[in-house]
Amino acid sequence: MAAIIDTSVLVAAERGALDLDALLREVMLAAITASELLHGVHRMKGAVARAHAHLFVDRLLNVLPVLPFDLEVARVHALLSAELSSRGTPIGAHDLLIAATAVHAGAAVATRDRRSFPRIRGLRIDSW
Repeated sequence: MAAIIDTSVLVAAERGALDLDALLREVMLAAITASELLHGVHRMKGAVARAHAHLFVDRLLNVLPVLPFDLEVARVHALLSAELSSRGTPIGAHDLLIAATAVHAGAAVATRDRRSFPRIRGLRIDSW
């Protein structure tokens, strides 16, 4: 089954804690995850570290499909956000965008985050 991969998993792979090649099978990125990765590259101090991160992110962006945040995902996002707010259990904006993308795509979220994603009812989670 396909999964939307969270930044936490990709960071662990970049640091050598996970096998990247195994990760790349049947996963996709939410557009916000691509933005988070690129943001990290732009903030890196030091040319060598930035170049290494840039190559890593480019490899991912060239291999993985990136799912857009469009009107249909926006509708799911609004519903999930309202549900979480009404229960008093909001999560971070980026995690909510990732979750909405996954719910809309009928995919799980592959993550190492055990705090935010479990708050979303019905969201399938693949813990890495």
